[in-house]
Amino acid sequence: MIVVPIKEGDNIERALKKLKRKFEKTGVVKELRERQKFTKPSVINRERRLKAIYVQHLRQQQLDN
Repeated sequence: MIVVPIKEGDNIERALKKLKRKFEKTGVVKELRERQKFTKPSVINRERRLKAIYVQHLRQQQLDN
């Protein structure tokens, strides 16, 4: 459960912003979306490998410039 401490006289909008930020940091929505569909482990590994290649390529470009 996410608990957001609110000080006396705090604005409701500010408290909602804090709640949304904490909610996003916990990754609940991301996990729910991942659980809605099954992805084969080979596909997950392929995506990770492609992402690593992409990041490595970007870093190499940064070093070249």
